Order: sequence, then C-alpha cells, then structure tokens
Amino acid sequence: MNSSFLRFSSITKKIWMAFLGLFLMIFLVVHLGINLCLLRDDGGAWFTAAAHFMGTNYIVKVFEIGLFAGFIIHIVLGIILQVQNWMARPVRYLVSNKTDTPFLSKYMIYTGGIVLVFLVIHFVNFYFIKLGLVSNPNMLPEGEPDFYVIAQQLFAMPVYSFLYIILIVVLGFHLNQAFQAAWQTLGINHPQYNVCLQRFGTFYAIVVPLGYMIIPIYFLLIR
Repeated sequence: MNSSFLRFSSITKKIWMAFLGLFLMIFLVVHLGINLCLLRDDGGAWFTAAAHFMGTNYIVKVFEIGLFAGFIIHIVLGIILQVQNWMARPVRYLVSNKTDTPFLSKYMIYTGGIVLVFLVIHFVNFYFIKLGLVSNPNMLPEGEPDFYVIAQQLFAMPVYSFLYIILIVVLGFHLNQAFQAAWQTLGINHPQYNVCLQRFGTFYAIVVPLGYMIIPIYFLLIR
C-alpha cells in the first residue's frame, strides 16, 4: 500500500508539472508579445505603456502572484521528481541501456537548471526593480522604472546579450522536450495526434525562442 501511495504521488506530481509547464508556455508567448514592442521605432512608447499597464493593473498583479507561484512549484516538483528518480536507481549501470527515450529528455533537469539561472537574472534586472527590491536610477517622471531605457542599456552590453541568447537557446531545447513530455503525462498519446503534437512542439520551441533572440540582436547590430 505504501508503494501504491508513492506511485500515485509521483504521477500526481508529473501531472501538476505538465499543467504548470503548459501554463508557463502560454505566458511566454504573451511576454514575448510585450517584449517585441521594444523593436518599434517609437521611443519606447508602446513598451512603456505595456509596462505601465502590467505594473498598475490589479488583475495583472494577482496573475503575477499565481505566475510566480507556478514557477516555484514547477521548479520544486522537477527537482523532487529527479531526486526520486536518482534514488530509485542509485547505482549507475556500467553499460547504458539503449531506449527510445529522446536524448535531451535525460538532461531535462540540467537544461531546467540553466533556465533557472536565466530566470534569476531576468528577475533581478526587471521584476525585482518593479517590486522595489532592486534600485535603478532610470525612472520615469511618474516615479515608475523606465524599463525601456533599462532594456536598451542591458541589451547594448555584448556580454549580457550573448549570455541572454545562449540561455534562450537552452530554453528552446527545454521547451521542446517539455512540451512532448507534458502531453504524454496527460495521456494525450495517440498515433493520430503524436506527429502533429511533436511538430507543433518543435515549431513552438524554435519560433518563440527566436522571437526573444531577435531583441538582443536588434539592439546590438541595428540600434
């Protein structure tokens, strides 16, 4: 009975991981749409307006709490599941078993760790400034942080932009494998749908990261 409980608990964790992962993937598209406003030649008007709305709208503030909680729970569950997997097989086989498991799925915990580094950097440079936890001299007359100027200054730094691009590439690999794993966990695994889901997941994992990478490339090479 104890074994059954642990098995149910593990499955429940994976289901939560899948739902939270899909939720975060939807958020990435919304966030990308806001970030692409940086590319408009309007002196940052659209991006500043979007940042103001995101920072003052009470519905968005409530959503941010849920989003932040989603990130934390997703990360914690991923670590717990990986540790449980390692504990279930404490002794590595001398000869690796050849399975159908995709290569990158074996390293999800590591790509996830790199994505976590990206999140920490992003929070320090943007979200924590909005919360007032990190100070920044670039302020609008209304007393709000000028995130357009902050973004310009950060992406004009080659080291920051190159690191950003590398982390986004890793995020793309993580998203591709996570998308496939999420549908399998939720039981949506059928020959009629698998090919379409795999193609859509790969399309998403390429297009969305490319959208994010355009921004530092734009500020480095064009602005």
